[in-house]
Amino acid sequence: MIHNPKINFLVRIAIFITACGVFTIIWGDEIDAFAQGQGKTARAHSEAGTSQQPLYRDYKGILIGMTTEEVRSKLGEPSRKADDQDLYVISEKETAEFFYDGSHRVVAISVDYLGEGSGAPGYQEVIGPDVVTKPDGSMYKLVRYQQAGFWVSYNRTAGSSYIVTITIQKIH
Repeated sequence: MIHNPKINFLVRIAIFITACGVFTIIWGDEIDAFAQGQGKTARAHSEAGTSQQPLYRDYKGILIGMTTEEVRSKLGEPSRKADDQDLYVISEKETAEFFYDGSHRVVAISVDYLGEGSGAPGYQEVIGPDVVTKPDGSMYKLVRYQQAGFWVSYNRTAGSSYIVTITIQKIH
């Protein structure tokens, strides 16, 4: 057992982020499908990016469809790796996960930024304007880019110790 509190904290954050990323990967399309059935506003929200160019399409030069080897050559050895997923702890405030299909190509990228000073891009840079910020400070928006073959989401949790999660996922 590691007794370094800083490393233990990072491991706990990595586990939490992994769980959030897996939730997004598994349920993202179902949540979006549900939202599309909730009326014109939800449909417009989800379909806003169908004909426009994506604002955010990669993380540190890594795109959907790249191979495991390409990811690792750009970022080095991951903190945790498996055939279907790599986790990188970039800093105390930034982690990135890459999910792979059976041919070892990136099908999803999930990046988490922890609070102030994390370097998280603003939502305008990721999914454009028109994000509704809730009274607690949280926000969420998903934009589909049908022609590009992927969607991008921006999620900010509530509170002063917020997490910003940016996900790029291949449309199946």
